[in-house]
Amino acid sequence: MTEPRLSALAALLERRGLLASEPLPAHGAEPDPAIAGVRYDSRQVDPGDLFVARHGQHTDGHEHVAAAVAAGAVAVLVERPMPGIEVPALVVRDAKVALGIAAAWHAGDPSRTLGVVGITGTDGKTTTAYLVHAILGAVGRPAGLVGTTDVIVAGESLGNAARTSTPEAPELQAHLAAMLAGGDRWAVIESSSHGLAQQRISGVAYDVAVLTNITSEHLEFHGTLDAYRAAKRSLFARLAVSDENPDKGWGKHAVVNADDAEGEATAEVAAAAGARVVRYGLAGELTDRDPATVDLAAVRLAETPAGMLVGMRADAWSGTVALRLAGRFNVANALAAMGVALALGLDLDAAATALAGLEAVPGRMQRVDEGQAYTVVIDYAHTAESLAKVLDELAPADTEAGLIAVFGSAGDRDRSKREPMGRVAGERCRLVVVTDEDPRSEDREAILEAIAAGAEAAGRRRGQDLLLIADREAAINRALSEARPGDVVLLAGKGHEKTIETATGETPWDEAGVARAALRVLARQA
Repeated sequence: MTEPRLSALAALLERRGLLASEPLPAHGAEPDPAIAGVRYDSRQVDPGDLFVARHGQHTDGHEHVAAAVAAGAVAVLVERPMPGIEVPALVVRDAKVALGIAAAWHAGDPSRTLGVVGITGTDGKTTTAYLVHAILGAVGRPAGLVGTTDVIVAGESLGNAARTSTPEAPELQAHLAAMLAGGDRWAVIESSSHGLAQQRISGVAYDVAVLTNITSEHLEFHGTLDAYRAAKRSLFARLAVSDENPDKGWGKHAVVNADDAEGEATAEVAAAAGARVVRYGLAGELTDRDPATVDLAAVRLAETPAGMLVGMRADAWSGTVALRLAGRFNVANALAAMGVALALGLDLDAAATALAGLEAVPGRMQRVDEGQAYTVVIDYAHTAESLAKVLDELAPADTEAGLIAVFGSAGDRDRSKREPMGRVAGERCRLVVVTDEDPRSEDREAILEAIAAGAEAAGRRRGQDLLLIADREAAINRALSEARPGDVVLLAGKGHEKTIETATGETPWDEAGVARAALRVLARQA
């Protein structure tokens, strides 16, 4: 295989309109070096790599060009000339976009061969990704998955220690290349607002884009809700067929939640890009919508001890999807996944069977059972909207029982959601226990106070039915000790995550393990 050389990348960037000037020559170095790897962190540069100097949230990569060259970078990609650098430089208009294209180029552009499904939305991305992954595998289209809880390549779970839904471009492209080499023919990618806004997905040729919903989240990064919405919608604009994003033979499709306030505006973006739009939503017995107004509708719902039976219908198909996932909100996630099958012309009966086989998604409505007389559920809910949905779903039918919620809010993240989270919990729970999620560099007590203000506004009383316990293990122990027979205890916000991030670093964490240990201690004390 021919070594990828800098001149080939320069020609590609020029064709894409990203090259701002002629490549700056080396001073005594190889003018057209072979590129061993693409890096954006100077601390990770190995000899032979190309270093891309991009502007990050906290640092400017141009400040680290000299360090990258000293570490062995044979070329650099920059947004402005860097005097004194002794390796060739490509000056580009947008280093973030160019990084994605360079990473895809170096990996062999795997997404030009793989089918790619991108899933975005505030809530439901992970569950929907698992559902789509199951469907594709069941209909003979083996798929990899890149998501919040895991990376799956050729059927092997690689984990996701980085905790990002959408990894940086070089890592993402490496995963896609490994999928292709391992026999996968499709990739399912959780495409987060961060990943979209930071152009981590630049160079990915999407075929299907899915919208679950859009509510307020990540405003600490995006600044405004409009910017957040724009980031989500940008995935659908990427469906336009181009040299970078060819039609691989199955067309470009958008699968959009018609029940979401942002659904139609997102559908318009997709349609303007030339994509076929599939709208899904609740109808029939579940709402007053006429099923004919959407392409795929859930029209009936029956709850069973094993889960839910969801009656669905499309123009030329109707059937029942048996879901083993807890939570009525998962009906929408199942619709989204079935919408992908509909868009791609897959066997919908086979797709429904595939969904019936998925037992659980890590950290999503995960039950912890040690024989206790009350229910304990772990979920990733970390916005006011998702917390309200989960609590409403879990509310006990027994009027003598109640809800207990244990949750916090991430430090150095969107502060505007803290009071609303406290409020929705205070309105629904007989006991609210506010605790650490990931305080990071913020004052942990200040975060708890912000959440508590919302719970107090809803009538909770500090020290009685509102407890502030920063230590998460202690908070879980206290909540479980306060639970009565028939109660439901929700441990929200951490889900699958394996660490708690503080100002001093990461602390290992296992939400289910902590809950099980506490339940066993309580059982011995009973």
